Amino acid sequence: MATLLLIDGSSYLYRAFHAIRDLSAPDGTPSNAVFGFVNMLKKLRQQTPADYIACVFDAKGKTFRDDLYEQYKAQRPPMPDELRVQIEPIHQAVAAFGIPILMVSGVEADDVIGTLAREASRQGITTIMSTGDKDMAQLVDEFARIENSMTEEVLRRDEVFAKFNVWPEQIVDYLTLVGDTVDNVPGVPKCGPKTAAKWLAEYQTLDNVIAHADEIKGVVGQNLRDSLAWLPMAKQLVTIKCDVDLSVELPNGIADLQTTTEDSATLLALFKRFGFKTWTREMESRLASAPAAPAAVGSIGSSGDLFAESTIDAGIASQSLVENVLVDIPKVKVERHYETINTAAKLSEWLAKINAAELTAFDTETTSLDAMQAHLVGMSFSVKAGEAAYLPLAHTGPDHPEQLPLDATLALLKPWLESATHHKVGQNLKYDQHILANYGITLAGISDDTLLMSYVLASHERHNMDDQAARELGETTIKYEEICGKGAKQIGFAEVDVEIATQYAAEDADITLRLAHTLKPRLTDKLLEVYRDIEMPSRAVLYTMERNGILLDAALLQRQSHDIGLRLIELENQAYELAGQPFNLASPKQLGEIFFEKLKLPVVKKTPKGAPSTDEEVLSELAKDYPLPKVLLEHRSLSKLKSTYTDKLPLMVNPKTGRVHTSFNQTVAVTGRLSSSDPNLQNIPVRTAEGRKIREAFIAAPGCKLVSADYSQIELRIMAHLSNDAAMLKAFELGHDIHKATAAEVFGVPLEEVTSEQRRYAKSINFGLIYGMGVFGLAAQLEITREAAKTFIERYFNRFSSVAEYMEQTRQVVREQGFVETVFGRRLWLPEIKSSNAARRAGAERAAINGPMQGTAADLIKLAMVAVADWLVAEQLQSKLLLQVHDELILEVPESELELVKTKLPEIMAGVAKLNVPLLAEVGVGMNWEEAH
Repeated sequence: MATLLLIDGSSYLYRAFHAIRDLSAPDGTPSNAVFGFVNMLKKLRQQTPADYIACVFDAKGKTFRDDLYEQYKAQRPPMPDELRVQIEPIHQAVAAFGIPILMVSGVEADDVIGTLAREASRQGITTIMSTGDKDMAQLVDEFARIENSMTEEVLRRDEVFAKFNVWPEQIVDYLTLVGDTVDNVPGVPKCGPKTAAKWLAEYQTLDNVIAHADEIKGVVGQNLRDSLAWLPMAKQLVTIKCDVDLSVELPNGIADLQTTTEDSATLLALFKRFGFKTWTREMESRLASAPAAPAAVGSIGSSGDLFAESTIDAGIASQSLVENVLVDIPKVKVERHYETINTAAKLSEWLAKINAAELTAFDTETTSLDAMQAHLVGMSFSVKAGEAAYLPLAHTGPDHPEQLPLDATLALLKPWLESATHHKVGQNLKYDQHILANYGITLAGISDDTLLMSYVLASHERHNMDDQAARELGETTIKYEEICGKGAKQIGFAEVDVEIATQYAAEDADITLRLAHTLKPRLTDKLLEVYRDIEMPSRAVLYTMERNGILLDAALLQRQSHDIGLRLIELENQAYELAGQPFNLASPKQLGEIFFEKLKLPVVKKTPKGAPSTDEEVLSELAKDYPLPKVLLEHRSLSKLKSTYTDKLPLMVNPKTGRVHTSFNQTVAVTGRLSSSDPNLQNIPVRTAEGRKIREAFIAAPGCKLVSADYSQIELRIMAHLSNDAAMLKAFELGHDIHKATAAEVFGVPLEEVTSEQRRYAKSINFGLIYGMGVFGLAAQLEITREAAKTFIERYFNRFSSVAEYMEQTRQVVREQGFVETVFGRRLWLPEIKSSNAARRAGAERAAINGPMQGTAADLIKLAMVAVADWLVAEQLQSKLLLQVHDELILEVPESELELVKTKLPEIMAGVAKLNVPLLAEVGVGMNWEEAH
């Protein structure tokens, strides 16, 4: 069977450029990409003989995807000048080797490869696609496979499924859901690879996922529903076009893709021009012994051929797994040099390096993501770009080599780790700080964190190291799954071969150091202040809070779980009685049959496939008039409480501390707000009695009380500050109830005559408008006509005209610059403001109005948290910060310090910033969280 080899030239071009640095021709012209690309061709053709071959590059100019979506690849920086000058000689080299080059205007290299691969499959020709692009997995079929020469990874159908947990024919749907950060194609927010694979395993196709969107629960389910209008565009963008017209480039089709005679003279001239001495000598020797013969495609790589492996003058350098194709890099010029610290002498050498370094990148490898209970496997260091080392300490694989003793080695490292004068940078050092604390080591000298740098610079991006490396450095890093596997077959890091672990772990430290040097200079002015004065100090306090944890009354939760279980049984029986038959309360299909066929309830809305919807919004609407939907809503609410909190929380108590230790996530919400996980304490429902009872289970230690302090109406105060509206400023200055003051203005009555109903309306307007609520939303919330809602909004803006002006100015600003700022200068980027989809643009405008308020509130509570923590340390108090939840701080305070803390806490919180309105913090005290709140 004939074989077609398709080389993704554009992919290898960038990989070669970024893999090698500081390589130049005698005349000073950069030569790193030329060297890397030619070397890649040598290795590839030596290992992969083929009957037909082509090297495909992206053509200049826009593609059809740019016309479809303005933001396509918009985040990518322009091609570096150092690479641009090497494009032409690379093309010359490929052509001189006799390899056909393809570039087609209006499409990408992927589309040309896809078209050729599909045509080859139709002809029964085996296609090998040499690329590292995951998008290409959609092209894998019975005849076509991917061979990534950089990682030696081969992807056939089964390997695609093993890697992505979806089949090749599902890859397009998978990428649509996950999104493609490299190409700036948004997916469904919070839908990661596991979620996408799970949905496609259950529903098979994206169309079926969309059809069942109403059945998918949780935040990601809502995100899916919110993304339905966007998904068709996303799918179009990630789908490789397989019908490109190649009649001009290849009149005879694949038959035209045969090598021509090697142009030895051109190759020799190129090698001399760029100073590739070994290749020059090799070529001169060949030309002297025999004239260059036409190179048969199937035999390229035979002994004596130019593509045979050669050794450059300075020898073969150590390379990472992802770049082992580029083995012929001169050692003095190599970008990366990674080594294993496995002897006392090597440890002594690296101790000297890190003690002498101005900045060291530091990382740990462990047994678990649970930082409080994880064990150390090893650690890595980097003091110079491209130079890093891995120190294995607890590898347990069957063939693991001798390792330095853990306890003795940590004792040697402890002075440096605990030194405040030896500066360290890491990626999420809060985690590494916990790991070392598990061994009695207090990590000090933390000067920077690349996770937080990335977040401050672009909160809307992904901030994990792999994505940062791709975005900022053009590097494709080794993924954890590549060395540990996935799913049931995944091994722990301790079982990974030490040599492989060295490449992975040392790369982490190396990339982190390079990211720090790349990102830090871009933190200027207000962004630097946000990073230096808010995020970095918050990181330190959050570590302490996570370490402190909070006590839990597990027995109380178990009783609550039992009571909820009994209530759920009652509700099920009520539902059966109202429906006239037993049914599965969680089945949308059965629910639809009972609602709309048996009980003839009105259809509120339909699913994308046209079936009557039974989602929560529909149930809430129907519950106003019918008893069964009301029962189902209560059942759903209680089921979630039971599974998420009353059943689960007691299992999350740390056996060593007897406390629950949540993880605070500092870089998730684009506004700067914190989130928490394992367990999530930010979203405990408090609007129901059962939800509030859960907070009763969070208790104070013996001899202590819980103190809760939160900002009063903080976002409305920030709105008054930002808009500088005289009426709002006056209300806050006089200490009036802002909702009553708003009602007095809107309804035109004296403050003392405002009714409770009028205040309720004003409260809905106040909060609704800062979240971008329009006429329709206000009418639904207040259960009034749209005309009445329109009248209320008009009255509001007539009385608070500066608020209206601020909102319009904000819309204009975000349209012009793509971001808005908090009072403190945090930037909130809103890429959707440039969307061609009107609904997405409108959503971005609403976010732009609310973002500065929510973001400023997030900044204030972080500043307050840091100020309170500093005060506790300065006064040497025993009181502890335990939690930060939205605008609230929770402390555990000994009885002897209670009066002092109650007095001082609101003063500190009110004094962290000076706005045009006074800040007000209110304090509560109790034996449990609910009582204190």
